[in-house]
Amino acid sequence: MRRMISATALLMLIACAAGTARGQAPQANGEWRSIPLVENGKVADEWKFIGYGDFAVVDGAIKTEPDARGLGLLVYAKEKFGDCRIKVVYRSEGPRSNSGVYVRIDDGVLDAAKPAPAERTPDGKLTAKGEANLKEASEKEQGPWYAVHHGFEVQIVDTADAFHRTGSVYSLAGAEPAPQSSEGSWRTMIITLKGDAIAVAIDGKAVSEFDGDLAAARERKIWHEPKREPKRPRSGYLGLQTHDPGDVVSFKEIAVGPLEGVQK
Repeated sequence: MRRMISATALLMLIACAAGTARGQAPQANGEWRSIPLVENGKVADEWKFIGYGDFAVVDGAIKTEPDARGLGLLVYAKEKFGDCRIKVVYRSEGPRSNSGVYVRIDDGVLDAAKPAPAERTPDGKLTAKGEANLKEASEKEQGPWYAVHHGFEVQIVDTADAFHRTGSVYSLAGAEPAPQSSEGSWRTMIITLKGDAIAVAIDGKAVSEFDGDLAAARERKIWHEPKREPKRPRSGYLGLQTHDPGDVVSFKEIAVGPLEGVQK
């Protein structure tokens, strides 16, 4: 005889099931559900890479391999996530290492056109043509730039200003400094998605919150910040960014859980 689902369990299931597609919802018993990163010694097949660069598998984790030609984005293409909490365990090679966790990316990311490569000098600096290509890719929302303008980036880089540093909703919500930690240590980021709001905690400290009101958000300052006009979905894809050469960040765990009832 089939067991009846309790009202509490049903509500917890609905919390993320309403916002997911093509996959399972977070477990209704309040536990974290792991999102596979590595299978058979390579990046799990559920992930799709867009743009330039790659991710390498090292000691069971995945590590960014940025490319001088431009941004890259690893998208978890199996399902979308709505109201839920997302746990990301990551490690930056240094305080300037730049990456990001994208949430609420809409469907168009899976078909975004690949941009023209950026050109650089032998010492790695962008040429005028290279910068123009990046600006064009951003304006036309090509490749990983599609996610910039049709999703939200939770930033990873410790040395930037409040609106661009670790834990910020990139250029939209400033972040308090993350707790101190030893260089090269693993850190835990919790991203809470509830309605239109996004809240971020690093190692147990709440550092930022964005209410989702793009019209009232801080003005866009520069071409590589997200456009405010496109409406982001409440249920969207998750992505991990590769940035510039030398920006090395590793990820060893990603998990999803309901809004309430999971351990931190």
